[in-house]
Amino acid sequence: MSSASRKSFQQFSNRRLDSVQKSDRRSRAGSSARQFAVSHDDAYTYALRVAYLHYLLQPKTKRKQWVPAPKPPPRTHTSNIGDLVKEFVPGNSSSVKLPHGFRGPLEKRIEHVIMGAERLPGYNDAAVKKTFAQAYTAFTEQAFRKNIDKERKVEPLVLIFYSAATKACNLGHERGDDSWKLLVDRHLALFVRLLANILRDQGHERDKPELMSRLKTLENKLLTNDQNLFIDTGQGAGNTIEVVVPLTYDVKDMPMVQTVARIFGLSHSDVQSQLDTQRHNWTEEAALKDLKAYQHRLNSNVSGALGSQDFDVDEAYQEWKKAEAPFLSQMMMEILTAQPELARRSTTAGAFSDKALPASPSSAYPDDKAYADLGRALSNSSRTSMYGIDHALNLGSMSLDDTSSIRTVDEANYTFIPPDPREFFKIISKYALEFDAMHNEDAEQPSLFSRSSMDLLTELCVRWRIPQFTRLVVVLEVAARRFTDTMFTIIDLDNAFDLVKIPPEEQKKAPHIYLYNESLATIERSRWTITDYAVYQQTLYTLNDALLRDLYDTLMHCYEPKPPSAGPAVHVLTNHIFNDPSFSRKEEDKKEYARLLESGLQEQAAQVYRSFLDTEVPQSHQDWDFSHVVQLGKAVVKLCERIQKRYKRNPEIMGVNPLVVLVETMFPNFEDDAHDIVRRIVQVSRDRGEELPLQDGFDLYKELVEIRSIHRSSLPGRPFTFDVEELLVDFVWRWIQNAETRAEDFVEEAIKQDQFQVRGHGPGHISLDSERHSHSIIDMFQLFHQTADQVFQLEWDNDVHHARFMTALSKIFANSIARYCEVVDQRFVKEMDTPRPNEKETAAMAQTTQGRFMQYAKDAWNTKDKIEPFQFYPESLVKLNNVEWAMQELDKLERTMNVDACADILAKVDGPKKQVKRPAKYVFTIKIVEAEEIKACDPNGTSDPYVVLVDEYQKRLHKTRIVMRTLSPRWDESVDVTVSGPINVVATIWDYDTFGDHDFVGRTSLKLDPIHFSDYLPREFWLDLDTQGRILLRVSMEGERDDIQFYFGKAFRHLKRTERDMVRKITDKLTRHINASLSYEALRNLLGRNLASQVNSFFKRSSTMPQITEAEIENALQSLFAYFNENFATMKETLTEATMVAVMTRLWKEVLMAIEALLVPPLSEKPSNQRPLNQRELDVVYKWLQLLFDFFNARDEDGEVLGVPAEVLRSPKYHELASLNFFYFDSTDNLIRTSERMAAATAQRQQQQMQGQMSSNRLSAPASLGHSGAHTGPAFASMGTIRRGKSIMMSRNLGTMRRAKEEKRKEAQADPSDDMILRILRMRPEAVGYLKERHRQKERMAAAAAAAMIVKQSVSQGWNSAGGGFGRGGIPRR
Repeated sequence: MSSASRKSFQQFSNRRLDSVQKSDRRSRAGSSARQFAVSHDDAYTYALRVAYLHYLLQPKTKRKQWVPAPKPPPRTHTSNIGDLVKEFVPGNSSSVKLPHGFRGPLEKRIEHVIMGAERLPGYNDAAVKKTFAQAYTAFTEQAFRKNIDKERKVEPLVLIFYSAATKACNLGHERGDDSWKLLVDRHLALFVRLLANILRDQGHERDKPELMSRLKTLENKLLTNDQNLFIDTGQGAGNTIEVVVPLTYDVKDMPMVQTVARIFGLSHSDVQSQLDTQRHNWTEEAALKDLKAYQHRLNSNVSGALGSQDFDVDEAYQEWKKAEAPFLSQMMMEILTAQPELARRSTTAGAFSDKALPASPSSAYPDDKAYADLGRALSNSSRTSMYGIDHALNLGSMSLDDTSSIRTVDEANYTFIPPDPREFFKIISKYALEFDAMHNEDAEQPSLFSRSSMDLLTELCVRWRIPQFTRLVVVLEVAARRFTDTMFTIIDLDNAFDLVKIPPEEQKKAPHIYLYNESLATIERSRWTITDYAVYQQTLYTLNDALLRDLYDTLMHCYEPKPPSAGPAVHVLTNHIFNDPSFSRKEEDKKEYARLLESGLQEQAAQVYRSFLDTEVPQSHQDWDFSHVVQLGKAVVKLCERIQKRYKRNPEIMGVNPLVVLVETMFPNFEDDAHDIVRRIVQVSRDRGEELPLQDGFDLYKELVEIRSIHRSSLPGRPFTFDVEELLVDFVWRWIQNAETRAEDFVEEAIKQDQFQVRGHGPGHISLDSERHSHSIIDMFQLFHQTADQVFQLEWDNDVHHARFMTALSKIFANSIARYCEVVDQRFVKEMDTPRPNEKETAAMAQTTQGRFMQYAKDAWNTKDKIEPFQFYPESLVKLNNVEWAMQELDKLERTMNVDACADILAKVDGPKKQVKRPAKYVFTIKIVEAEEIKACDPNGTSDPYVVLVDEYQKRLHKTRIVMRTLSPRWDESVDVTVSGPINVVATIWDYDTFGDHDFVGRTSLKLDPIHFSDYLPREFWLDLDTQGRILLRVSMEGERDDIQFYFGKAFRHLKRTERDMVRKITDKLTRHINASLSYEALRNLLGRNLASQVNSFFKRSSTMPQITEAEIENALQSLFAYFNENFATMKETLTEATMVAVMTRLWKEVLMAIEALLVPPLSEKPSNQRPLNQRELDVVYKWLQLLFDFFNARDEDGEVLGVPAEVLRSPKYHELASLNFFYFDSTDNLIRTSERMAAATAQRQQQQMQGQMSSNRLSAPASLGHSGAHTGPAFASMGTIRRGKSIMMSRNLGTMRRAKEEKRKEAQADPSDDMILRILRMRPEAVGYLKERHRQKERMAAAAAAAMIVKQSVSQGWNSAGGGFGRGGIPRR
């Protein structure tokens, strides 16, 4: 404790004492007793007197004394044992014979008797053992053994034993002495009893009842005089009586006197000498005189006993006085019980006093008369005990108020009662307490007083008439004095309070003390004496000050590693002082003490922190590193945790929380120092050009965060000194940069090490879907999760920083996925394009123009040849599985990183995007993907298309490769176009011809405007050609948005695009056989099989045509089904279920397109040479469609779908084909009317949609101009139809992608179109005029739609310049 704190606390304590002394409590000066100086010798003398009196009055000890009885007439012994045996154990009856094998157990039991191991009583006497040994010698002779085993009679045994007993007992006796003959009968009786016990143990009690009865009779006959076999009778008979042991007056027989000697440090010889000297004065008679004198003074209310002036309430005094009378009567009777002769003494032999008292209240009976009455009461034979008398006796005839032999009333002179009993009792209690404290350390249950000391103090209270409350107050006063003298611990003080507040255990005979069975907690304060109340109250205030000082000193060490406990002091203050009704605590004293305690704890906390700082942080700034801050923080946190744990149950002590004081004092200092040290360390590392280890920064962050959490919980209203996250955020960014580098290398290495095989368990094992992706994709996503977990484990307490971290990680993940998709797709394409053995010849011929021409001819003549199944490599299919599994894992990763929450946080913080400087050049990447349903230009109903891409100035930008013999080509070729502003790009499809000019297939256009692509989102556009069909272009502008949703959308689009490309590549390998199996040739072959039957039917003029059976129709597709099954079997072993469904769904689309080509020609304004099918052919085609539907749906016997779900198979194209059957044979006029009706409805609907778009608030500009109709007539430049692809923001997880696809499918089914009717009309020559008119109508609708979009774009650009629909940098507002 510092000097200033100690001085302040001392001043506080002095004021506390003054307030106690000068308080306006009720004055009890009248109750204060005059202080009486008690010396050591006086205290010892009066304690010795009471202890000696206790010895005199204790119940007399009795002992047992043997009184010989008169000798009984001599008993005659058995004179003729033979006659006795014959009479009781005749041997001529089989029922009294011994059982077989009886001799062996008998000899063993005799051996036990000889060795002293017999369990039956009475056999351990030396004479008995001697007799049995003599008999054992005779029993073990061989001749006797044979005789017993043969005859099995009891008589020989008894006779031989009697003979042996006679020999053994006769030894040592003179001739004529027959006393030994009685022992023979007793020993023989013991032998007979042993025989019966052996029989009983062997279970012969039932089968030998007569033998057992006779043995019992023989035993009783031998014991005619009731001789007790259990007691060895070596002495004469007599009686035991109790006699009183006379008092020895020796200290060794006086336990309480010995206690007094030990307490006062005297030897037994010194005490014995004093007792011998004072024995004639310290008598029972003197004790009786003391009681008589005390009774008189009590009744007279004079000094020498408590009076009414000693009590605050008269009722309390009267109650105490009334209770004293029976106690005094009982004590007098105990004296007369110990010395009955006092009651028989006459008045002439009086030796009570030298002279009589003067006139005073007296009884009607003289002194000796009263004693005589007590003597008669005690000598009455009807008393219940030696300590009491029969309550039926009337003590009214005795007077306890006789004063004829007592000294003067004015002088309170007693023999056993000291002048000031209370003071004497306090001094003796003090000595007893000191003695027991020194010698009672080994007690199992430590207490203030030992049992002997407590008995002595109780006896003092009885003889000196000290009430229970006075006794307890004195004990507490003595304990408090020892505590203030630092001779007592707080535990001892608590034991003292428990002693005075817990009632004593009930005793059979309670001491003659007023309210002995109660405690200070149960005795009402109004029943106390004034002195006791004042002393008790003063003791509480004294202890309060002492305990507060002790608690202050204790808490000054609370921050040390092993401090003393403050619990005992707080316990005593709370439970024994503050809760006591006699104690009142002022509020200002509480606040002052709390202030002093808090000030002292702050100083101690500051000292502890300075010691931590000196220990953990070097003096030189150049030697500092983060570990020093971490260690300093750990020391602070460890101390706080220790203090928090130590004071967990009671965090506040006297209004002060040590943890809060520690945090308030230590944490600001640490925070300032840590902030300064970290900045200095960072600055030094920059000056040196070194980078600090990342792990050190993370360890420092964890330590600082832990300290901050304690700071916030303990100091909720006080902010942390500095921003920990802002200080250490650079370490996280450095780690993220390293993670980006690691991810790039990891992806390349993972792909390089991967064999892309199914992770099965050996041959014959059917792999689960979870085992059909390879290690590279697993390892890559494990890296993603581990990288994200590293940031999560930091528990970064800054949401904005965390959102930016997640955004940076999402960019790393997106780039890694993009790279993975790129490399895997390249390998997949290479593997799929690798010629198989059956394709090598075809590939070689295709190298020249003549070779290609010859291949066309070969294919035309060899359509019936069986096409071998394509040999898919398992590693190629595993790559597709990887892409599909990656989309699922990316969806999980998105939920783990909580993408939406991060985007919302950054949107609130960043607000509108800042205006960025537009670059002078923009780079667009245009990928020409594929086309669908283009115009057929070759005689075989197909085309050999390629695409030429030019700008608005007719400058060629790119020319694709030629895809042979298809109406749905796929090129997958990209070109980069650099522009400085908006530009229109025209895509023209041409049909390659070997001879002559190339035919025009179709044209469309696309406007590239950097403003519309300023969000850097890739877009897909389905552009309708000006003839028929459409082409897919994928456009993106170089650049990225730093947005977490953007990166996840980008990753999903990469995966989805790669999956679609792979599925298309797989299905392309199967499309050739689909087209061959569902062609006109296949249909003609099926219908031409019965040609001879048809001819015969014609010449015979039969009225019925031969019908084609269901089996024949189904057999026509068996080669296709077999081809599917062979390829599907290979796929089924490798592809996952979801990927397999995706492949089959794509194949189903090819099937529908082949069916559609059989039914109607492509859409065009010109008439077609294609012949319509007749009813039989149409029925066969629709039967094929149903068979293929069932094949792809693949239901088992239980109806469970094993293939593609039915709702997926029933696509919009499927519904168009199904509806085609209703119009196929309708008349041309009806078809035209239906087309006009549908066209009118379509025009009205498009007009409503255009008006809604112009009036809506969604002002995002399109990427190009044109209408969104399904198929249109000719269009040019920017007038082409553009379908904007799904944005990345709407495609960043599987759920939104599936919902968007489902909505698109439903919309297509609900949108009626007359395209199919127009395609039917192409096969009707009479509909040429309507086709041209309908084509011109479509052109007008396209022009109107284009004009409306131009107006919309102009308005949007105007609002953008005015800050309306677009944000800064031309980014459309969402």
